[in-house]
Amino acid sequence: MSIVEKLNLHSFRCYDSATLHGLQSGLIVLWGANGVGKTNILEALSLLVPGRGLRSARVSDIQNNSAGEPWAVSVILRTDYGDEVRIGTGLDPNSNQGSEKRVVRINGKTARSQALLSKHLACVWLTPQMDRLFIDSGRERRKFLDRLVFTFDPGHSGRVIRYENALSQRSKLLREGKGEDIWLGALEQQMAETGVAIAAARLEYAQRLIEACKAADDSSFPRACFSVKGWVEEWLERGDVPALEVEGRFKDSLKQSRSRDALTGGALEGPHKSDLAVVYDAKNMPADQCSTGEQKALLIGIILAHSRLIKAERGVPPILLLDEVVAHLDEARRKALYEILHDLGAQCWLTGTEKALFSGINKDARFFNVAEI
Repeated sequence: MSIVEKLNLHSFRCYDSATLHGLQSGLIVLWGANGVGKTNILEALSLLVPGRGLRSARVSDIQNNSAGEPWAVSVILRTDYGDEVRIGTGLDPNSNQGSEKRVVRINGKTARSQALLSKHLACVWLTPQMDRLFIDSGRERRKFLDRLVFTFDPGHSGRVIRYENALSQRSKLLREGKGEDIWLGALEQQMAETGVAIAAARLEYAQRLIEACKAADDSSFPRACFSVKGWVEEWLERGDVPALEVEGRFKDSLKQSRSRDALTGGALEGPHKSDLAVVYDAKNMPADQCSTGEQKALLIGIILAHSRLIKAERGVPPILLLDEVVAHLDEARRKALYEILHDLGAQCWLTGTEKALFSGINKDARFFNVAEI
């Protein structure tokens, strides 16, 4: 894994061009008024790992419309071995207007897949939009969980995509009444195989995260306990049925529900319906029943535990992108967070509207007034 030594933005969001250089590990503080572009910098960094970044934005929406050239982000990374890696991504210059094609280059060569980015950089982020995670829909919690799983299992994202594609194709055939048994059977077999693999990966990761939360010795952020709720996950957790038999039961369930699914769309059961249940451990209270402040602290604790897992697995922590995280913490928790981040040894990017929010940092940090970048 690596840290960012230099960041270049070109025609990206509100920026015509911008450069941040001389960056090191530790805390990097971006401060300034709302709308100056703090979150845009974090988004640029989040696009240097597989996926659509912290805003899940369409490629064409990132373009600075006043700029004549396609948007691009590039960084110089320094690995823990001292090697330099150059990574860039952006709108494909050969694309037509409104295109969603994004190109990735690593050390000057076009990468065949975004997945190759995970070999060089790991990013974990927390944004204000995620504050609703525990009271939002199950879909948002599944996405959150799958993003965490992907950090440890790069193949997880591909399995989720294959499963969703098979589910979509099956739904289309059932809706149109054109589904021959052989085609539906093939799609259901794919859903069963990939669905069980998805569920197993979620369960394995959730257990690891529980252990990481238990191992945390800091009391500033409450300990969370987790479980993955879903039909397939429940069968796997029982332990008395082999995974291959769970696949068969899932496939049989899909076949038997074709008539119903033709009317309702999708499928009633499967990992696309699973949910992440989070409990405030000390109070034995579901997260969605906790106060807003407790939910925020729980979420920060989860992100910190996840970051410790990455460090334990790979020897170095991920890059953390914390957008407006400290604004709603009291002074004691802010100071505690800064100490935890320092001890973690991560390169951590924090944003805030006022520089005074970061006065509790008593270690070296780089401060940038974003209005002057």
